[in-house]
Amino acid sequence: MRIGILGSGLMGGARAATPHDAAQKADALLLAVHWSRVDDVLSQAGDLSGKVVVSCSLPMNADDTALVAAHTSSGAEELAKKIPTARLVSTFNTVPSEVLFGVYAAKRRANWPSLVYCGDDRHAKKVAVRLIRDVGFEPLDAGPLRIARYTEPFALLVAQLAYEGDRGPEVAYRFAWYS
Repeated sequence: MRIGILGSGLMGGARAATPHDAAQKADALLLAVHWSRVDDVLSQAGDLSGKVVVSCSLPMNADDTALVAAHTSSGAEELAKKIPTARLVSTFNTVPSEVLFGVYAAKRRANWPSLVYCGDDRHAKKVAVRLIRDVGFEPLDAGPLRIARYTEPFALLVAQLAYEGDRGPEVAYRFAWYS
């Protein structure tokens, strides 16, 4: 599967491309930009009809102090309105990016950290599950896209622990059921 990244910064063997080139050549797209840049990047990307878009973008204000969409809507739902013909999944926004390399390096461990995802399209969710597992997380389907109203504020809790706590940003979580 070819993944296009609509965002900033390149990792590993990634190649630089315009948002339009990434969108046209990829099977799935990872939208990883600050909320203030979403409209600009989407307009550069062009037609996303039928494309799987995995968004980790949180709807934060310019100074990253508050969500601009919450409780009665979410950034994911607002994004879905902007690209109604795309197949959208919200995930990867509830863990700091700093933990991704560590989780990937620890993939051989028995207990993987959880990673929630939500969306309305079954195919897009399958693509997201594959990406989540490829990184080393245990995917946890949180339900339809409207559940991002709860996952996005949860992401702020994780960010508080990561960036304001004294243990550093390499934090992940694991949900467990006890019967």
